Amino acid sequence: MTRTMQAAVQYAIDDIRIEERPIPRIGPGELLLKTLACGLCGGETMAWYKTEPKVLGHEPVGEVVEVGAGVKDFGIGDRVFVNHHVGRVNSHLSRRGHFTRDPFYRSMKLDPGGVCEYYRVTSQHLAMDTHKLPDSISTEAAVTIEPWSCVLSGLKVCHIRPGDTVAVVGAGFMGQGFVHLAPLFGAGKVVALDFSDWRLLKAKEFGATHTINPKTENAREALRAINNGCLADTVIVIAPFPSAWDQALKLVEVGGCLHLGAPLPPDTDWTRDGNAAYFDQITVTSRYSSDHTDTYSYIRLLEAGRINADAAISHGFEIKDSAEAFRMLVEAEKSLKIVVYPRGVPTELEKGNQDA
Repeated sequence: MTRTMQAAVQYAIDDIRIEERPIPRIGPGELLLKTLACGLCGGETMAWYKTEPKVLGHEPVGEVVEVGAGVKDFGIGDRVFVNHHVGRVNSHLSRRGHFTRDPFYRSMKLDPGGVCEYYRVTSQHLAMDTHKLPDSISTEAAVTIEPWSCVLSGLKVCHIRPGDTVAVVGAGFMGQGFVHLAPLFGAGKVVALDFSDWRLLKAKEFGATHTINPKTENAREALRAINNGCLADTVIVIAPFPSAWDQALKLVEVGGCLHLGAPLPPDTDWTRDGNAAYFDQITVTSRYSSDHTDTYSYIRLLEAGRINADAAISHGFEIKDSAEAFRMLVEAEKSLKIVVYPRGVPTELEKGNQDA
């Protein structure tokens, strides 16, 4: 193995460069993985969320190529998923179940990132959230483990009861995940809302019982027509805009739940009518990222065949075309999960690129 590799480095939203980087060296208790595939995340399009140049991507799937001294449970050739952030047990926030809000969680990262040819896995990653993948889980499905584990984590706090009507505002890749996984938590009717008819058609494929395009119809009236005169018991809003949060709140029935599925930029105000906030008894929830318990649950659901994750992969690109892949992500038109393959794009995804 040479000691250098290609990596896609993000300097700005419109500035992705392919650079030669040193292949990380591992120490005792660590692994070196070669990257098989890495998904691109919508969070990487939020300029305020990125503070310095970094290797793009945090949703990789890899194969073990080097094993550090003392590692017992993983061997060369194992296909592995590793969560890019991992928590710890011994802290106040972790002991209360808030692993992802402990500052330690965000300090733990893959070295150097996901859209590169190799990455290092620390001993803490191995201890907390590293998983051998069974043959029944494809590499494409495995790319969804990190992002849709975040979906699963969010659904855990949505207070969904069996038969509840759930509405999802924003039907991009993450919104499709909420649509697809909500029935696993007991949802009855699942209503997807988006300005794109293409995404609404995809939502039907992922299990939406109904769709609404707020650009062409009154969302509240359409929801009441669908739901026997009622609004939704739970509304999940993915679109990171105050106007979307306002609309989502108007779709929640009295006593329901509004789940904030993505953050607004810092210093962005979002206000509510104080009288209504008291009398409507609407619970507002949020959930940042996913912890090791979410990942474990999601992998088990994948293995059981409960999640059709392969269908969410819409486009694949070689690492040299990372800038083009990221441009497609930013445009957010007819695409869902976009994946970079450092070792060659599967034929069916190459066709998808041509059709876009």
